[in-house]
Amino acid sequence: MLVSITAKANIKFKSLPNKVQDFINSTTQYLTSKGKNMGNQIHMPYHILSLFTLSLLLLPISSSINVWPKPRTFSWPHPHSILVSPLLTISSPEHKYLTPAVNRYRRQILTEKHHHVNPPGVNPTFTPSLKALNLTVRDLRAPLHHGVNESYTLTVPAGGAAASTAVIAAETAWGAMKGLETFSQLVWGDPIRIAAGVFVWDAPIFGHRGVLLDTSRNYYEVEDILRTIGAMSWNKMNVFHWHITDSQSFPIVVPSEPELALKGSYGEGMQYSAEDVRRVVEFGLEHGVRVLPEIDMPAHTGSWAEAYPEIVTCAHMFWWPTGYAWADRLASEPGTGQLNPLNSKTYEVIKNVIRDVAAMFPEPFYHAGADEVVSGCWKADPSIQTFLANNGTLGQLLEIFVNSTLPYIVSHNRTVVYWEDVLLDDTVSVSASVLPPENTILQTWNNGPKNTKKIVSSGYRAIVSSSDFYYLDCGQGGWLGNDSTYDQPPGTDQGDGGSWCAPFKTWQTIYNYDITYGLSEEEAKLVLGGEVALWSEQADPTVLDPRIWPRASAMAEALWSGNRDEAGMKRYAEATDRLNEWRQRMVSRGVRAEPIQPLWCVKNPGMCNAQPI
Repeated sequence: MLVSITAKANIKFKSLPNKVQDFINSTTQYLTSKGKNMGNQIHMPYHILSLFTLSLLLLPISSSINVWPKPRTFSWPHPHSILVSPLLTISSPEHKYLTPAVNRYRRQILTEKHHHVNPPGVNPTFTPSLKALNLTVRDLRAPLHHGVNESYTLTVPAGGAAASTAVIAAETAWGAMKGLETFSQLVWGDPIRIAAGVFVWDAPIFGHRGVLLDTSRNYYEVEDILRTIGAMSWNKMNVFHWHITDSQSFPIVVPSEPELALKGSYGEGMQYSAEDVRRVVEFGLEHGVRVLPEIDMPAHTGSWAEAYPEIVTCAHMFWWPTGYAWADRLASEPGTGQLNPLNSKTYEVIKNVIRDVAAMFPEPFYHAGADEVVSGCWKADPSIQTFLANNGTLGQLLEIFVNSTLPYIVSHNRTVVYWEDVLLDDTVSVSASVLPPENTILQTWNNGPKNTKKIVSSGYRAIVSSSDFYYLDCGQGGWLGNDSTYDQPPGTDQGDGGSWCAPFKTWQTIYNYDITYGLSEEEAKLVLGGEVALWSEQADPTVLDPRIWPRASAMAEALWSGNRDEAGMKRYAEATDRLNEWRQRMVSRGVRAEPIQPLWCVKNPGMCNAQPI
């Protein structure tokens, strides 16, 4: 038996979802080859048509559109799509940083032509295409500082001759950029189509959503940093915490102290010039991402000794000498050296560094480190030995240092960010009287919510980077050489594999962490947000993308719109399928994000859950 179907144009079934229609169109040529093409008719055996029809019914169809991070309010009452004109225009007010973003997003929208693994199962509406996107911004002068309004609304028309323009309305240019990203994620396919009849209201829960990258232990090219910032903007993250220096290297060229990089970096090709810094800062602003510099001190400063050995204690010494107790070690990892608070030369160099770095980075926060001050390193210095012999204490030494540097940083109109150790360390810390809360923010990395509670209950603002949840380097195993830990008989318990913060932090672990857990309503207001951190003992550009993404995306959504649904239940189950799709889109945009599941799971949503939903 032969069945005839019209072959004059692509086969059209008005009621079929887009994915089915795409399948039909892609198989027309195959069907033509199997049947006998006679004019405008294709004649084919009935059994082939039956199999073809059955295959349509079995195609997996998604009934939603994915936006990551999930917006606070997303309304799509009648799911369908309309075409986007290849001549799409985006109109917006002139703005130094928004205008480049508009141009960038227009190019992306018209050229990305993203193909979902599971395309939205929506019917196309054959109406005039979307021809324009209009942006309105109420306050064009608002700077990109912490707390800036990042809210926006987005309306995509349902179609029809009188509705060919989408609208983004934002309070600031930075909110408009977030709206542009959402708009770009509503677009897919070739020809280009967009989810139509959509309304979005969106704003972040937390104002500080960041990634920390350590560029001291291993060097990253500027392009690696820019790629990371670009991916952050897709995920609506807004703070690139640049941990620039440490004991291992001093890669940034400070104009008034050029010897620090000349002698303290890994080499001439592994330095960040003033022009490099300018590129990173400007690129960040064009993507709505603040660049927060960290010059760690007084610990983690062994690299300073290459230029100024007289101001650094215990430099070039073995970090944990044989016979020493852990409490008497000279550093917490290989790479010794701490600035000497008793040497006046120390402050001459420091003030030059602070002044120049503050000039290079417009960001109002200045991260001054102050973590892991190790008593053994200071005790190794003769001048400090004399100070301690005269009834001085290590805490007093740190107070001298803080009192000599914090006011100078503040004088440059900066708020000082320290790691929590400066207040909470059991061995070397200062009293709260030395750290005025109005000028001080503390970043927590130990003991999960317990230390967050200690910080905010003391009246300080907090940035959460708990190593139990947000450290992306954890679980990679130990990196020390000549370590007998790994020479054990078969069958021996391998423990944490040498990683102090093991296990590996899965995206689920990151997604499910509530950074205000155990806090009162008033205490929670002091939590500015959080940062995932990639420390680079075992990371460099070859593994940068997969170490950060898509795990950082998990934190991005949790801090933007939360990790719970409207009923207050954790939404990690449905987030899995959305993150799979989002990871695919990031890869198509040029970021080598690691997979979270086999491709089979992506193609079969819900089938790889631990239990059915």
